[in-house]
Amino acid sequence: MEKNSLIISPKTKLIQVLESYPELEKVLVSFAPAFKKLENPVLRNTVAKIATLQQIAAVGNVKVEELINALRKAAGQEEISITEASSFITDKPSWFNPSFVKREIDIRSMLNAGEQPVNQVITELNSLKPGEIFKVISPFIPAPLIEKASSLNIDHWLKKEEEELFFVYFRRK
Repeated sequence: MEKNSLIISPKTKLIQVLESYPELEKVLVSFAPAFKKLENPVLRNTVAKIATLQQIAAVGNVKVEELINALRKAAGQEEISITEASSFITDKPSWFNPSFVKREIDIRSMLNAGEQPVNQVITELNSLKPGEIFKVISPFIPAPLIEKASSLNIDHWLKKEEEELFFVYFRRK
């Protein structure tokens, strides 16, 4: 891709932005404390390759329109208007019952080792029986996982336990 030919939008992959506009890394890192982790080459090689800017905004708990327009401004592009709709279920759903949690995975160690947990999580989700719940423990909102699960018609509940600890409960309908 030719340098500076990328149009920045919510669906743009983070890696595309960083490759086309390396100078935007500083803008991104200064935008939200959570983005400082993207300086870690291991996380950069996992999260940045699959996450869109919309998903990164969710991970950083920032408004997607503010993030996109800050990056666009720094890249010399005009601001755009974006309709933002959170697709994450954060209120405890009626289907949740701790006794239905059949398996769990803590993806923090996988991410720290430079591994991509998506395939393992999707394999687990595909093996769920109706009503069973799978718990994912993550250091951030795993937006790509949640969106992939939603595309597979699997319910989720995102619960923030503390600043860098999120539980996502996935349930097969």
